[in-house]
Amino acid sequence: MSDGFDYGVMMERLKDLFQVGAFPGKNPESPEVPSSSPFEVLIATILSQRTKDVNTHRASKELFKNYRTPKELAQAPLDHIKEIIHVTGFYNVKAQRVKEVARIIHEDHNDTVPDDLKELLELPGVGRKTANCVLVYGFGEPAIPVDTHVHRISNRLGIADAKTPDETEEQLAVSMPKQYWIEINKLMVEFGKEICRPRNPRCDACPLTDMCKYYEEVYVDEDR
Repeated sequence: MSDGFDYGVMMERLKDLFQVGAFPGKNPESPEVPSSSPFEVLIATILSQRTKDVNTHRASKELFKNYRTPKELAQAPLDHIKEIIHVTGFYNVKAQRVKEVARIIHEDHNDTVPDDLKELLELPGVGRKTANCVLVYGFGEPAIPVDTHVHRISNRLGIADAKTPDETEEQLAVSMPKQYWIEINKLMVEFGKEICRPRNPRCDACPLTDMCKYYEEVYVDEDR
């Protein structure tokens, strides 16, 4: 599947193009860069489900301006939360979810977001992508958040052969050196938006065509 794939070359080429990802997070190479708190990352990632980044950032900024701590958000009027996050879509479910998550963090975890994958997955509405985002962008811990971009790109490149994001994460965790885990999500998110798009990928502008299974099958094989 990914035998002989040079992850170092892939990462260097992507870093030549993109420096930031969907969330600010912690940058282990630049600790002076401000980062969001684990709680902010957790709530923002829940809000980001099935919406655009611009809407997530807008809603998250306004939400944390009004409610800065888990306790404050847990005690916030549900209708006000809905009003603030309306732009993210599915706001009824999301408002109830973030309020409940805030309550659990406040009451059961003493206002401290767990830095353990298993504990994060026990929170309502938190799946593996969200939990891994908290680990990477909130704590600066190595994990592989697999969203639609990472899932699509990994399977196109041929470094995964999976039907679900969870399967892709499992395969990448085996084949990808751990030193690249923290950066892979933010780089592939930008790469997926700008070049390796869901439809009509810009293969003419892609720096990875020489190591891409999709390009080999669609373009190179046609010319043979």
